[in-house]
Formats: sequence, C-alpha cells, structure tokens
Amino acid sequence: MSRLIDELKKDHVAIEEMLNRVKDTSITNKEAHRLLLTAQSTLLAHLRKEDAQLYPVLNKAAQTDQGLKRTVDFYAKDMEEISGNAVAFFKKYSPDDAVIDIEFAKALGRLFATISRRLRSEENTLYSAYDKLQH
Repeated sequence: MSRLIDELKKDHVAIEEMLNRVKDTSITNKEAHRLLLTAQSTLLAHLRKEDAQLYPVLNKAAQTDQGLKRTVDFYAKDMEEISGNAVAFFKKYSPDDAVIDIEFAKALGRLFATISRRLRSEENTLYSAYDKLQH
C-alpha cells in the first residue's frame, strides 16, 4: 500500500471515530460541538489531500482507460452530493448555540451512514485503483 493510501485510510478512521464519539449521549453539547468542528476540518483536509494527490493520478490514467474514467467520474459526482450534505450539516450543527436534539441525532445518523459507506467504497475502488497504478 502506498504512503498516500495509508494516510487517507488513517484519515477515514479518524473521521469515523470523531463522528461516532459525537453520537455518544454522555458527552456535553460543548464537547459535541468541538468534535464536530474537528471532524469538519479533518474531512476538509482529507478532501484537499485527495484532490491534490489522488485524483490527478487517477484522472491521468483515466484518459486512456474508459472503465477507470467512468469510475472516477461517478465518484466525483457522488462526492459533490455528499459534500453538499456534509457542509449543510456542519453549518447547522457546529455553532456553539446549535441545538443537539433528536433532529440532530437523525441528521448525524444519516451523515455518518453516508460518509461511512463512501469511505469503504473509496477504499475498495479508488484506492485500490491508485495503488495498482503506483506499482
């Protein structure tokens, strides 16, 4: 496994751990807000790393591989929707005065499920394609 993929997978674990911790009802609202801000900044840094280091390699290879091009295009389109949902969630619930209630719990559950599914899918598809290109 390449260094980049190892780093990206570690990011995935950290993001999921933070979002899981926010679901813990024993933490205070202040702690939940702090964790959300940290998760948001970790997720954004992760996306920047993918944009700067992962996607250029995949896009270059996709110019001569139609199957890979379809895969990369699908993931890019999917990420636009997920990013929009994540941004809306963080914008609504990260402020210190945001209410942590049942609606928050439902929204967090949806975001967590969406992000977890995406992370596993990336690891199985995009990251393995990247590693194949590196060897």
